[in-house]
Amino acid sequence: MKKLLSVLIFSIIFFIIIFNYSRNVDTNVSYDRFNLVAPGIVRTPEERFNNIPDYVFDANYINIGDLRIHYLDEGPSDGEIIFLLHGQPTWSFLFRKMIPTLTQAGYRVIAPDMVGFGKSDKYISIDDYSHQMHVDTMTYLIRELDLKNITAHVHDWGGLVGLRVIAEEPDRFSRVIASNTGLIAPGRGFVATLSSYFAWPIFKLSIWLQGPATWEEFIGGDGFGNWIRYSRYTDNLDIGGLMQILGSVSDQERLGYEAPYPNATYKAGAQIFPYLIPSELRKNEKAYRDVFEKWDKPFLIANSDNDPVTGNNPSITEGLKRIPTAKEIVIYGPGHFLQEEAGPEYSQLIIDFINGNPKSFTIDKKSISKEAIL
Repeated sequence: MKKLLSVLIFSIIFFIIIFNYSRNVDTNVSYDRFNLVAPGIVRTPEERFNNIPDYVFDANYINIGDLRIHYLDEGPSDGEIIFLLHGQPTWSFLFRKMIPTLTQAGYRVIAPDMVGFGKSDKYISIDDYSHQMHVDTMTYLIRELDLKNITAHVHDWGGLVGLRVIAEEPDRFSRVIASNTGLIAPGRGFVATLSSYFAWPIFKLSIWLQGPATWEEFIGGDGFGNWIRYSRYTDNLDIGGLMQILGSVSDQERLGYEAPYPNATYKAGAQIFPYLIPSELRKNEKAYRDVFEKWDKPFLIANSDNDPVTGNNPSITEGLKRIPTAKEIVIYGPGHFLQEEAGPEYSQLIIDFINGNPKSFTIDKKSISKEAIL
């Protein structure tokens, strides 16, 4: 009886193994339909980018390991380089209203999509994203393209990443313009240095204790913490809705910002970005001490007066004033995404900055009803 039972159990196990093998051995199965290009990495189908408004630029790519990174390269190949780095949750689509003005003036514009954004590949897991990863990939791109004499425009998270990239390769950059962004660091002194070791764990604990924030809490509140809690814990980040709130984009433009993300699987990079803000305070401080406190080239802080990010957190901009050459102007009218509300005017500001005469300007602020977002 025991022998018969053993044979029966063995037979069941054997048939289970054969069944699973036969099911998985089918060489006709194509994982392309899942848009997986490597374990844990997805690529947005190209058709998602068809017919989006005003984005008529040729795609360029470089490969970094298993990742394919997209960038725009517009204008004359021998033109002076302007490097445009987006933030969160945007991509190079953000600069579509600026690029024509810059290229018509004879400049070569490089505008990459960071990992997880735009046409670049995207990690599925939020655990694969880090501040340092973004710094490394953007530094690699600049080195690979051998860009020099660069005017850098950094904005939003493009500042936190881009300023660290500049600190990695300062000799490649001739000047910097930073809008509605900063490089958050503890500063000098024993207490500041000590706090830098505890700020990130305390921040994570605080967000965990507060828990998720709803979309309604985010758009109805005035605290940056609500935005971090919403983006970190939401199941499906409302990228289009965010751009309508902070960028006053139209319904058609909203589709352009949503194009890279067929579903929530593609949004891990955008979702985790705000949560990473205080993750590398000591590295940021090192960038200030090693590079930016010794910076002797032009540096312009150009914030918009209706930006809720720097407006509610003035210390972000104050940190940039550690840079000896930093000068500040205010742009009147636009909100956080001034590239949307004042693209041509802002492009002209960059050109004037290159020519040594940057000037403030004023435009009428666009508005969008809350009912259109909800």
